[in-house]
Parts: sequence; C-alpha cells; structure tokens
Amino acid sequence: MNILWLQSAGCGGCTMSLLCAEDPNVFDLLDGAGLHFLWHPSLSEATGAEVRRLLAQVEAGEIPLDILCVEGSILMGPNGSGRYQMLAGTGRSMLDWLRSLAPLARHVVAVGTCATYGGITTAGENPADAIGVQYDGSHIGGALPADFRDKSGLPVINIAGCPTHPDWVTETLLMLAEGAMGSDALDGYGRPRFYADNLVHHACPKNEFYEYKASATQLSEMGCMMEHLGCIGTQAVGDCNIRGWNGAGSCTRAGYPCINCTAPEFEDPGHGFTETPKFAGIPVGLPSDMPKAWFMALASLSKAATPHRIGVNATQDRIAVPPSLKKPKP
Repeated sequence: MNILWLQSAGCGGCTMSLLCAEDPNVFDLLDGAGLHFLWHPSLSEATGAEVRRLLAQVEAGEIPLDILCVEGSILMGPNGSGRYQMLAGTGRSMLDWLRSLAPLARHVVAVGTCATYGGITTAGENPADAIGVQYDGSHIGGALPADFRDKSGLPVINIAGCPTHPDWVTETLLMLAEGAMGSDALDGYGRPRFYADNLVHHACPKNEFYEYKASATQLSEMGCMMEHLGCIGTQAVGDCNIRGWNGAGSCTRAGYPCINCTAPEFEDPGHGFTETPKFAGIPVGLPSDMPKAWFMALASLSKAATPHRIGVNATQDRIAVPPSLKKPKP
C-alpha cells in the first residue's frame, strides 16, 4: 500500500513526533508491513517538477492512492477559496488538492489535532479560517463534508493529538494495511479507539495523590494537578501514560498538566492551561462519568484520610517523607 502525505497549515510537529517511533523505527516498521511513501514533503527526496508529475498521475488515476495522510489544518480563506495556502508550484490551493485527492483514496487519515479538528491554527480570531479535514472543532463537516466516506466506506480517520503519538500513527497505518480498521474501531469523533478508549489519567504517576486529593500548588511539586493547575487527564482520551512517549515520558510524568490535546477545541479552553476554573471552590471540570455530588463526597473523605506522607510530598519537588517501614509479621 502506498501513502501520500500532505503537510498543510501547522508546525510539522506530528512528523517530528512520528520520527520518534522506536524499535523498529518508522521506516523499517512501515516497510515491513508493505507500506511506503509515494511522497512526504519532509522525508522524501523528490521535489519540484517530479512531485508535480506524481500528483498529476495520482489525480489522473494512473497511480493508485491507498492512504492519503493530511497533517495540519486546511485554510479556507479568503472567502472559502483556500488560496491563503497554495501547494507550491501547482498554482492550486491545498483545499483544492484535498478535495480532488480524497475521493480517490482508499483511506483518508488526518494526523494531529490541527488536521482533525482545526487545533492550534484555529485559536483566537482565526483570520485564515483554518478548519479540520472533516471537522470544524467539535462539529462534523470541515474541508470535506460530513457525509464524506472513503472508498472503503470509512469517514476520515482522526489521529488527534498535539503532537500525536508516533505509535498512534503507525498502529493506525498497520491496521489499515491489514484491513482491521472498521467503523466500530473509531469513537464518536473519528479517533481510533485503541487509544481513545483510554483516559490520560490511566497509569498517571500522580494517581496516589489524586486518590487522596493531595494537590500540588505549583508546577514543580509532586501532587495531583487537577485541583489547582488545570490538569484534565481524568477527562482527556489517550493512553499517554500507558504507552509512554520516547519510551517512558508523558506530560504528567514531566510535571505538566494534561491539556486534553486530543479533543476538539482544546486550544481555546477559556482560561490558562495551568489554571483550574472553579465555582465556589469546586473545580468546574470533573472526571468523566462521575456525578458532582459523588465526587464531592469522595473528595471530602479522601482528604480526611490523607496519610501524612502523601500530604507532605504533594507540595514538594521530591520525596520528603518516604513510605514507612513495615516489620514482617512473626
């Protein structure tokens, strides 16, 4: 199967992240599955006239297109023409190329939250009218219409994340190569469920502090960041703390709150990313699927039962009180 990768409006960070795939690296992994790039603007040697000929052959149906990957949002401006972003040397907008190539592809994959829902490039007043491939924020219908389906009958596959995890990209491509990606493998926002059925909260190293509502007050501290520092890992989808980045890392493991970058409209939360909005001292955003009354009751009991060790360590930048020693029973 071949892959044509277009980089649209964005920082290119999802390609940078993809190159962090390890054991094996992304090239060996895809090659072993019979996947290869027709062209990738950052990774391929071909440029200029050679690329224009390739695109023309794909568009004419002379070269089959198995997977069309789009990284970055699509600029619709000015006035819906898409001409704020031209594909260099072709005289045509990226919007025009997307709408021409997507119906020819067996599968269309949006890589990263800019491509899936608009992401960072839509933040603020969005003067370029940036939009996702098939979503405008949380609303279905983007650069491609809501009813778009690829040749296999699937909507655009949305590998959200800012940047997206390299394994989410490679695993999706491998599933497509094996014919193992059906409509039941996608969640309500078109994200692959193998990672979207998990919460960032799962396997977070701060879970012991969360259980007792022992909270950090500054980014350098060890405690849970939900109460004061804006962490919404209990609501955000992603297996970031299970799978790990670069072998072991994640935002919360590095001491930074989860900002829900796999979700539509995460870029405009209405408050600082490291701030927790509260009403009457209660965080507005509570864990998924948990009634507020239950959370308040549990939080009160948990705080009352907080061990001294956890309460002290929560506001430290390293372990100040180690676990107590337990003598073996005779």
